[in-house]
Amino acid sequence: MKIVSLCPSNTELLAYLGRLGDVVAVDDSSDWPPEVKQLPNVGPDLHIDMDRVEALKPDLVVASLSVPGMERNVEELKRRGLPHLVLAPNSLEDIANDLLQLGEALGETKKAADLVRRYRAFLSEYRERAATVAEPARLYWEWWPRPIFTPGGANWLSELSELAGGRNVFADLPEASVQTEWEDVVARNPSHVLLVWVGVQTKNMNANAVIARPHADKTEAVRAGRIHVLEEALYCRPSPRLLVGLKKLAPLLHPALFPPADGSDPLLGR
Repeated sequence: MKIVSLCPSNTELLAYLGRLGDVVAVDDSSDWPPEVKQLPNVGPDLHIDMDRVEALKPDLVVASLSVPGMERNVEELKRRGLPHLVLAPNSLEDIANDLLQLGEALGETKKAADLVRRYRAFLSEYRERAATVAEPARLYWEWWPRPIFTPGGANWLSELSELAGGRNVFADLPEASVQTEWEDVVARNPSHVLLVWVGVQTKNMNANAVIARPHADKTEAVRAGRIHVLEEALYCRPSPRLLVGLKKLAPLLHPALFPPADGSDPLLGR
């Protein structure tokens, strides 16, 4: 079977299902597991080269609607009559359902069901720990600095915040993605700022970019020096790798309540 993946989270789902051996090409940003870097690329996820995809004669193209603009890829797949599956996750449960749906499409229903069982059990464990937090940390997640984009209540990061003993300060807004102004962030007074600029490596993100903003010192996060630069790949992609991000975030916020981060993947055991 020949599979093409059009975004990093889909590539990661295929890896969890043990089907990377069938993947013949990926988008430019897919980088996990490391071996996918050796695969041919078909362009950036918002500008896929469909001629290259079609030339590969895939048995399945795994597309996504997780980022605005990806609908153009789906329209082109339909126009060309290429066999495809479209995933559109926003919540942690959506990710579980995507695993099941992709597992069914690939004949991996048993493996997918086992992964989902362990995935949900891990989330339940952290949910129980988070329930003991007396005062949730107020979290401001920054997806992009100019203009400012941050996750809203419908996005998985609002759920992840709660599982780590926190609360997304923009969780009251129903959208999955929110464009806002820095003044609104200051007014919400986060106790932690979490930088996860999409597609940007941690070495290219700088906490000083936040400190230098107008009235930044009015926020508890800046006054207390709690600006955290995190790997966007562990927080911005809707795949089970979010569990690795959760293991890192929770002890950062509440070290006495959560086990220390060890970098291992709870679904892969490594």
